[in-house]
This record gives sequence, C-alpha cells and structure tokens, in this order.
Amino acid sequence: MNNYKSGNFENQGYYKSFQPSFINKHWLLDDMEIQQLLSQADRQLGRLDMYSEYIPNIDMFISMHVLKEATQSSKIEGTQTNIEEALLDKEDIVLDKRDDWEEVQNYIEAMNTAIKQLDTLPFSTRLIKETHKILLQGVRGQNKLPGEFRTSQNWIGGASINDATFIPPVQNSVAELMSDLEKFAHNEEFYFPDLLKIALIHYQFETIHPFLDGNGRVGRLLITLYLVDKTILKKPVLYLSDFFERNRKYYYDNLMNVRTKNDLKQWFKFFLVGIIETAKSGINTFDAVLKLKKDIDEKIKITGNRIHHLLSIMEFLYQKPTVNVFKVIEITGVSQVTAYKILEDLVAMKILKEITGSKRGKIYVFDTYIKLFN
Repeated sequence: MNNYKSGNFENQGYYKSFQPSFINKHWLLDDMEIQQLLSQADRQLGRLDMYSEYIPNIDMFISMHVLKEATQSSKIEGTQTNIEEALLDKEDIVLDKRDDWEEVQNYIEAMNTAIKQLDTLPFSTRLIKETHKILLQGVRGQNKLPGEFRTSQNWIGGASINDATFIPPVQNSVAELMSDLEKFAHNEEFYFPDLLKIALIHYQFETIHPFLDGNGRVGRLLITLYLVDKTILKKPVLYLSDFFERNRKYYYDNLMNVRTKNDLKQWFKFFLVGIIETAKSGINTFDAVLKLKKDIDEKIKITGNRIHHLLSIMEFLYQKPTVNVFKVIEITGVSQVTAYKILEDLVAMKILKEITGSKRGKIYVFDTYIKLFN
C-alpha cells in the first residue's frame, strides 16, 4: 500500500477530471495499526452477528435499523426527515417535507429489495443499477437516468463544473471502472481482508460517481449489501451512515485525501473505526431492546387484561413503532370502542404516546423504543 497511486487528474479542456486507478489487483497490507483495527472490527462484527442468530424474531428489530440508516444516509445528502417523520404515512407529512419523506421511503425500499435479491443475484453492477432505479423512482432525481450509468460529466460541490470540489472520471470510462470494481469484489485469487475490500470498494464507487444522482446513498448502501453477500453478517444489522453523518467532515476529507494524497491508509483506519463503533452501538441497542421488550411483556402480563391483543400490537410496534385506532382494529379484530380502550391502556402503561393532540386522527408512537435508535 505504500506504493499506492489513486489515479491522475486529466485535462479535459476547461476542467480536469480525476481518472482513478484500477483496484482489481494484488494488495499487500503492511501497516500494523490497520491490522490491529481490523482485528477489533472483526471481533465486534462477530459479536453483533451473534445477536442475529440468537435473538428471536430479529427481523422485527432490523426494520428500525434500516429506517435509521435511511434517514441518516439521506440526511448526509441534505434531506431533513427524521425517524419519527419517516414512520408516518404520507398524508400525515406537511407538504413541504413530502419530497424528503419520499426519498427516505425509497431508500428503505431499495435496501429491503436489494437484501432479498442477494438470494438470487450476487453483489454486482446489475444489483447496483437495480437498487439505484428504486432509489430514484418518483423523486427529485427521477429524470437523471435511474438504474443507468451516466452518459455525461458530473461533478461534486460548486454551482458549476468551474468551481467544483471534485470532478469524477469522464463518462466513457465509467463502465470499465465499474467492471473492475465488480471483479475486485469477487476476486478470490488474491486474498485481501473483506472489511478492507468493502472500504476500498466504497471509496472507488464514490470516486467513480457512476450515476447522475444518488451516488452517496447507493455507495453507503453497498457496504451492508457486501457484508451480507459475503456472509460476514447473516442479517443486515450494521449501517455506517450514522457514523459518517456524525463525522461528515472527516468522511469527506478522508475520501478526498485518497485522491489527492494517495492516503489510503487513513481512509482504512477511519472506515474500521466506523465499523468498530457502529457494531458496539448496535450491540448496545439490541441489549436495550431486549430489556425493554422483557419489561413491557411483564407489564402487560401483570394487567391480566386483553393480554393477547396487547402482545399482538406490541409485535407490530417493534417493526413500525407508530399506530392509530384503525391499525389496532386491523391487528386485533376488535371494535373501535375496544381499540381506543387498548390504546388508552398502552398510554397509561407509558408504552405509547399520542403525538397529534387532536380529538380525531390520533397517532400514537412507541416513544421509548424509537429513542433507543435515536
């Protein structure tokens, strides 16, 4: 890695684009600090992955991880939807926030669909394109070739290409660079640790910037897809966007320093610290969720009243922690009067909180659960 050259800035007339070097080659790891961080990251990921095996109904809780990832990854790109808003239905969102809300919903759908597709489709440019297509459907980037690599020059930062912060490679080299990235992801001839592989893939993808829009979100989504595809994680329980958002300046600076200073080592260190911190945070969250679930189950059983209905509603709330009277009726089959009484019971037990303050159209949130992810 000491001889690593990230690429070259090439003159395109009135601007210079960056042409990255290919990455599908033999790599030699010669930094003990990186090796130490790699060992810690592997250990923490192993602990996190253990939870996906032993927690009953883990998929119930994964949906909240995906929701948090969607809001944080979109936030990096400038959207303002938070977890509480993302949980609401479209008609409950104020008009000037609906575009942001829809982008977050697209991210959730893109992630969930891509995870399912991994059963039949490997980590590949085809998967990346299909994920991108879902991400941009019906939102602000819908006219920017959803699901297709760009056919024109793009840039990052600045009002125009003349004052851009960074100009990715020219469009006619995108297909070849993405093919190289895909080959590297599946190259078993030359061994390179998977966590460093996906760190390099993420950097290379963001540098290629193969789409006209949505590159940041797709690039961050690829991290989880790769870890699941390589069975490093059995379930999609690790997402780095929150770490990148909290360290946004370092995130962008470290990516840029690879291009301008060939400093791949610092990017690897930053990425591995993100894995370690995020895995630890995920473990703490799962511990807290399990404790909360145990406490609530005991609280419900003590009431001795409508226990079956209450537990059914709780099972729903762990997947989507917002509910109204009509959803309670749908879940339990009780009358509207009884449904309101059930909601009143859950409010009295401090499990639900009503957030509208109105007499009609009341919306209740599982506030203590949401706070575990915030």
